[in-house]
Amino acid sequence: MAGGQRTKGLNKSCFLLIVIAGIERFAFKGVASNLVTYLTDVVKMSNSAAAKTVNNWCGFTSMLPLLVASLADSCWDKYPTILASSFIYVVGLVALTSTELTWSWYPSNNLSFSFLFCSLCLVSLGQGGYNPSLQAFGADQLESDDELPCSKDDQKSNKKSLFFKWWYFGVCGGSLLGVTVMSYIQDTFGWVLGFTIPTIAMVSSIGLFWCGSRMLQEKPLCPESIGKVKGLNDNSFENAKQGVTMKRNIGSNFKIPPATLQSSITVSIILLMPLYDTLFIPIIRIITRDEKGINVMQRMGIGMVLSIIAMVIAALVETKRLEMSQKMPHSETVPLSIFWLLPQYILLGISDIFTVVGMQEFFYSEVPGRMKTMGIALYTSVFGVGSFLGALLISLVEIFNSSRGRQSWFSDDMKEAHLDKYYWLLALLSALSMLLYVILCKFYRSE
Repeated sequence: MAGGQRTKGLNKSCFLLIVIAGIERFAFKGVASNLVTYLTDVVKMSNSAAAKTVNNWCGFTSMLPLLVASLADSCWDKYPTILASSFIYVVGLVALTSTELTWSWYPSNNLSFSFLFCSLCLVSLGQGGYNPSLQAFGADQLESDDELPCSKDDQKSNKKSLFFKWWYFGVCGGSLLGVTVMSYIQDTFGWVLGFTIPTIAMVSSIGLFWCGSRMLQEKPLCPESIGKVKGLNDNSFENAKQGVTMKRNIGSNFKIPPATLQSSITVSIILLMPLYDTLFIPIIRIITRDEKGINVMQRMGIGMVLSIIAMVIAALVETKRLEMSQKMPHSETVPLSIFWLLPQYILLGISDIFTVVGMQEFFYSEVPGRMKTMGIALYTSVFGVGSFLGALLISLVEIFNSSRGRQSWFSDDMKEAHLDKYYWLLALLSALSMLLYVILCKFYRSE
């Protein structure tokens, strides 16, 4: 990604779709990153209920592409799928924007709950068709068929790896703006404006896609029939309920919105991803004496190790916060800067550079030519499984504590909560999943 010679491998249509994907991420993160706060402040949910709701919604959103992608590959083309799903996406965002007004008129009403649920489902359904189709459509724009072969022997495709790196770079840029800008607007100017801006952004991305249709092309499918197709540690939602109790001031007037700190993940990705090709890979080539440096499986393994370290750091910081809060029983905040959360976020960002880009390339490469959208959908489903497991884990922890008469780890009173134990549990489970991953890699053979 660093060299000008390599960037010439991608054409204008690829970069157009990368920009469109970045705008979509801005819209989605502008809603999702602060949704826990919306559910607790406006809908009046408890912290644990809000976290489980958002985890389940994110899981549902990430799993839906598995259903829609098969239609895009077999029944529809990617282009009409993108247009149809983007329309549903916008309808869902408009409905979500209106829920704030509905809730103010009919608080704690079944109709209000149903309307909120339907709007979130529409957003999920729209994104389920939009994201995998757009990314697969972007990969189709690569000019030379020999650079993106339809056969499974595509180990020499540097252009493909370059595309997925730039794609992730683009969506991280959009995510960064969504988390930072929209969290501040929502906390300062209210939820109506905070949801309206992402809606307008999504509409503008559709307009850009439509206007750029002339330069976009649908690649012919490879002549093969459809055959066999051979996240638990995301603590963003918990760090929101945690960041509120920490020192957030910059100067005398400005306070950092807790959700904004999530942007450090994307900042670290944007700043450090160019170093992956220019610094890390050349060093690894010298060590391993391999032209590719490390393979996709090794890249994902490194990312998993870094995420385990991030969970350990999160547990240590939370332990320190609890110790300080117990010494100040009458104060809502502790004199511990919110920037102590930065190391874990930065490590998670570096972890994503290895893991996420590796997963994109892996899933796209391991499916037949006529199932590329399904390959991207399989990649997004990983995050869906992680979100569902996160919600399930919260429920199991609450059941375990209540059955023994213990204080909930996710208590609304952050002086009584024990997120440190939750982070230690995540670190342990992540280590076990890493062990399972290593075992499975022993049996993996690329065909």
